Amino acid sequence: MIRLLGRSTSGNVQKVLFVLEEIGVKYTREDYGRQFNNTQTPEYKKLNPNSKVPTLIDGETVIWESHTILRYLAALHKPELTGSTPAEKTYVERWMDWLLASLNTPYVAVFKDSKNEPEKRAADFAAQCADLIAQLKILEGHIAGKSFFALDRLTLADIALASIVKRCLEFPIEKPEFLELTRWIKSMEARPAFAVAIGAKPSALNTAA
Repeated sequence: MIRLLGRSTSGNVQKVLFVLEEIGVKYTREDYGRQFNNTQTPEYKKLNPNSKVPTLIDGETVIWESHTILRYLAALHKPELTGSTPAEKTYVERWMDWLLASLNTPYVAVFKDSKNEPEKRAADFAAQCADLIAQLKILEGHIAGKSFFALDRLTLADIALASIVKRCLEFPIEKPEFLELTRWIKSMEARPAFAVAIGAKPSALNTAA
């Protein structure tokens, strides 16, 4: 039985829930993370030296870093979520890498500060918002007229991006409408697997639910 250690409200955990539900394997998700105060223990650090979530345990295999987990699960259970050739794989994985390299920093900064009163926000909050909007414009331009980010089908690119982009579009900051991204997110929300991942629908695969 696959064990997924991580709180259900984590965007990175939601990526893994999305792929688990899409591939249709039974798993158990266990509460680990910020409010549970259990990722700093020696036991957890042996599994994940970063003391972060998610961590996935599949028999003797222990994996951390959400995108590595996505690649592992797809390779093992549903290879069509990636490309069938090395060239096709680049179309999928570039968006996974881009998310971490370009979107993640302003996403985390705005996520932390957008809920605070203006006087309590970091000095670079406006710059981080501007950077976030610039990155979302890249996504908006790419997805215009398309249903998926790569290969004209659901891939790990969509799975990695969906939970994070959904949050970005919901941040209470001044931003453009992003009509194309909103359309794409709605199509993701219509997928039962993503609905489970974001807590909008119960899971039939999570044995702990």
